[in-house]
Amino acid sequence: MQAHLAATQAIGVFDSGVGGLSVLRALRTELPQERFVYIADSGHAPYGERDDAHVIARSHAITRYLLNQHAIKALVVACNTATAAAIKLLRQDYPNLPIVGIEPALKPAASASQTKHVGVMATRGTLNSEKFRALLESLHGQATFVLQPCDGLADAIEHADATKIIAACAYYTGAMGRFGTKPGEIDTLVLGCTHYPFAADTLRTSVGETTAFLEGGAPVARQTRRLLADRGWLAQAHMPIAAEPPALTFCTTGSADSLQSAVHRWLQLQVDVQSIDIP
Repeated sequence: MQAHLAATQAIGVFDSGVGGLSVLRALRTELPQERFVYIADSGHAPYGERDDAHVIARSHAITRYLLNQHAIKALVVACNTATAAAIKLLRQDYPNLPIVGIEPALKPAASASQTKHVGVMATRGTLNSEKFRALLESLHGQATFVLQPCDGLADAIEHADATKIIAACAYYTGAMGRFGTKPGEIDTLVLGCTHYPFAADTLRTSVGETTAFLEGGAPVARQTRRLLADRGWLAQAHMPIAAEPPALTFCTTGSADSLQSAVHRWLQLQVDVQSIDIP
């Protein structure tokens, strides 16, 4: 692929739903000249409560769609569950495509925590994955990690169900133990699903002001920049690729209205959303 041609092409981003918008937000901050195609696979969600075979099949189908329909130059898997289940296989099948995944921020949390007690909120699929267990094992002895599967929370956020979000946040943080800065208390909370940053205000009321929240969007954005820079594929301001601000394309296999509302609510953008079918 010629460097100039690649530089003008879009970056593909996908999630099981609207949660990946938290990653897209970080990508746009880090890479303001780039074009992005975002796919919310809401018609096949939630990934976090489905088996690996389902998540792998969807990840492959979406990658093929993004390559065939949008000629993407890089792929960001903006979903912890899909990263854990499918990214190794995606990299094997598409060796020439830069692929960036996301993982719960356990390493920076272990370093940042003063009490060395770290809470981890994630989907059951992420917590049960081999990739997550390997990450956890690599940090043995560096901190005590309190793992909390949060069934239903991503779905509640997906549907902007405030009542369910409040109830789930209160229940799951309550199940994790005490939050605070005293010995034995959890002082750092890893938001291990891309949906969860959109419930940060609600979580804050449950865990207090002193608890640090860590999410994965910014590291993903920095890694995406590194991979593109290494190949000479970064878009440049002088390239005639799109009007300002950079072009954004939003697609969903679910409700276009739901994704449109989420983009407006969380990214403060008024956009058109395409309804698509990815079998």
